[in-house]
Order: sequence, then structure tokens, then C-alpha cells
Amino acid sequence: MNYLTVDIGSTYTKVTAIDSVEQRVVGTAAAFTTIETDVMEGLNNALRKLEAAIGEFNYDELLCCSSAAGGLKMVALGLVPELTAKAARMAASSAGAKVVKTYAFEISQAEQQEIYDINPDLVLLCGGTDGGNKDVILANARRLCDIKRNFAIIAAGNKSASYELDEIFRKSGKAFVITENVMPQFNKINIQPAKDKIKELFISRIIDAKGLSRVEDMCETEIVPTPLAVMTGCELLSKGNGVDKGIGDLMAVDLGGATTDVYSMADGAPSIDNVVVKGLPEPYSKRSVEGDLGMRYSLTSLAEELNMEVFANEIGVPQEKVESWITTCSARPSTLPSNDTEARIEQGLARNAVRIAVERHCGYFEEAYTPMGQIFALTGKDLTQVPFVVGIGGSIINSSDPENILRGAECTSAASTMFAKPKHPRYMLDKKYIFASMGLLSAVEPKLALKILKEEIKLI
Repeated sequence: MNYLTVDIGSTYTKVTAIDSVEQRVVGTAAAFTTIETDVMEGLNNALRKLEAAIGEFNYDELLCCSSAAGGLKMVALGLVPELTAKAARMAASSAGAKVVKTYAFEISQAEQQEIYDINPDLVLLCGGTDGGNKDVILANARRLCDIKRNFAIIAAGNKSASYELDEIFRKSGKAFVITENVMPQFNKINIQPAKDKIKELFISRIIDAKGLSRVEDMCETEIVPTPLAVMTGCELLSKGNGVDKGIGDLMAVDLGGATTDVYSMADGAPSIDNVVVKGLPEPYSKRSVEGDLGMRYSLTSLAEELNMEVFANEIGVPQEKVESWITTCSARPSTLPSNDTEARIEQGLARNAVRIAVERHCGYFEEAYTPMGQIFALTGKDLTQVPFVVGIGGSIINSSDPENILRGAECTSAASTMFAKPKHPRYMLDKKYIFASMGLLSAVEPKLALKILKEEIKLI
């Protein structure tokens, strides 16, 4: 059995040829995604490159994921930021969506305008435990319906509001679906139903991309969001397939041109004594996406997160040269470093993008003093003992010193100890961007997918 996996991204279309008899990756290739014309053009270009590299490859089954056209852009609405709003974000991110903004309480007129300007593909509407407050979710439903944009709505809040929500949405003409509450009881998370609905809507919406329906016709299984395929691959490498063991807890960082995605496979339980856990329980498999941290399209917003004077001193490059490089790359995203100075700036920016993304992803400790002495409060996942950090994405794997970039994920200074970041991880690389491919393959041959992951994901 020969498999061809296809990942149609916003920038590149990547193909991977797999021979299940020989149990190996035969070859990989990539070409620019042609979303402006027909995605089949980019796919065919990638296939021609693959054939030039390995010769003719006849596949029995094609497996596909996609984030073409930027993937699925979402906003999430909840009642309380620390509760249902966070649960909504968890559901959206784990389904492979790019969560642009999260709102809590009743949205204001200004926030209505902001959602209009964002122009999301999908809105996840949550709020209230079952039988609890339903005023906020109903008010937000009406205000969403007043926004003259063509987004679909998934309502996953208080079930007591279901009847009224159905009436509101039907009168508005908005596309909608009502599913189970993401938080039916206080501090009890139920994100899977919302996650499934997001995935379904993603597929229906992404198929509208030019030519993607033709790719769908070539597949026996459904097209899935690329981030979901990556998460599935990460989970497989971590947990194993039920028969063969995985490598255990891990973190993966996918540093792209527009976003930085962080995946953690760990229960995140406190690793030290005298810790009180705050907030919602965290999932074993967690994804976060930082839409303002990227090496090209989001480079300006990344730079705004840094003290430019301190950063320039840190890498030993004059500040004006750093700022000039950022301006150049923002204006021309295809720009590549041509000398040691530019390479040093790129390294430093990439390391800081990893650092900020991981700090946003992981939990954090806060000191508190009681009559019994000092204790710590943990919000989020404790990832201090995670043994492996895997680098994904061109900015990492094509770097001359990928470990230097990935050290941004590590707790290396006293200033970072409040963040529950990995303390002594070993670093690995996904040089062939195999996670998405193996996430797809795991649906049909999980044993083979795990074997290939273990062979391809190498320690630096």
C-alpha cells in the first residue's frame, strides 16, 4: 500500500510519499500554494518535484489536510474570562482554528464593530453553566446577529438558552448550530462536541477554496485542518498507538511566517510541593496559536513585544540595523538573510518568538503567604519537567543553529521562573515537517505512523 499525504498550506503545498510495505518515507516535496488561481496547480507542481526526486510514484490512497486561505479565522465569546471564555478558546484552538480574539461578558458596540472588522469565518458562542445565567449568551446572540458579516455561529453554552437561541438565529438568517455546553458544570470542561462542530464547519468552508473540492474528490477520507493533523501527530508520538509506546511528554513549537503554534502533550500537574491549582483543568493535548508572533507577516507585532535597545545589545547588532531588517522583511516577506549580521538578527527574533509563545502557552506560578508559610498558586499547565521540545517550521529547521532558537522555550533565568516552562529539555527537529503527514496517516495505519515519527523526529 502506497500513501500520498498532502498538506495545502497558505504558502506551501507539501507532499509526502509513503511506502507501507517498506515502512518508510520515500520522499517529500513542496511548491507554492496557488490559492489565487486553483490549488490543483500548486499540488501538481509539488507532485512534479516529487517525481523528479524519487521517480514515478503510484499511490493507492491520498490523505489531505489544509490551512489554505489562512485556515479558519474565529472569535470566541464567553461569560467569565477565566471560565467559559477560556473553555471556548480551548475548544477552538484544539480543533485547528486560529482564534483571533476572545470576548467575555456582554459585548459592547465597540466590540461589535471589532468583530465586523475581523470578519471571522466562525464565532463560538458560549456562556453560563447548564441551568445558570442565560442573559449574557442571549444578549450576545442578538448582538452577533446585528453584525452584517457572513460568519457561522456555533452556540455551546447554557442548555437552558437553547430554545431562545434557536429562535434568534432563525430570524436572523445566520448559519448556526447548537451543541453541548463547553462547561456544563462549574470547572467541568466538555470541549469535544464544540470541537467536532468546528471541524465540520472548517471542512465545509475550506472546501470553498479554489480547486479544493477537486482534491476532496481524490480523497477517501475527509480533509482535516492542518493544525489538527499536527496535534494528532504530536499526540501519537507522545502516547503511542495503544500497542507501541510513545516517547512520553513533549512540547512542539511550529514557528511560521504569520503565527507561532505551540503544542504540549502532558498532564501539566504541579511538579513541586505547596502548590494550589487555580482556574480550569487543562487538557493533556493542548494547542495555542499566537497570531501576532511570526517571522514575516507578523514580524512588526513581534518586534513591538521586544525592548529593541535591549534586544540589539543582546545579539550584538546596532539597533538601526535590526530595525532596518524588520522593515525590509515586513515589506518583502520572501527576503532571506544574506550575511552573518542578518542571520544573527533572524536567530534572535526567532528565539524571542519561541520564548513569548511558550510563556503564553504554559502555566505560571504566583507566590502567596499563609499562616502556614509560603505557597504557590499555579494557573495553567506545569511544563517544567517536559523532557523534549520539538522544533517545526522553516525558521527553525532551516536555521544554522536551531537549538539556539528552541532555547527560547527553556526556563533559563530567574526572571522566567514564574513561567512553568521546561527546565532541562532535550531538543528535537521535525526536518521534513512530518507531524502533519503522520497525523493523517495515523487514521489508517497508526502503527506505521508511529514508527516513522520515531525514526524521523531526531535529537539535535
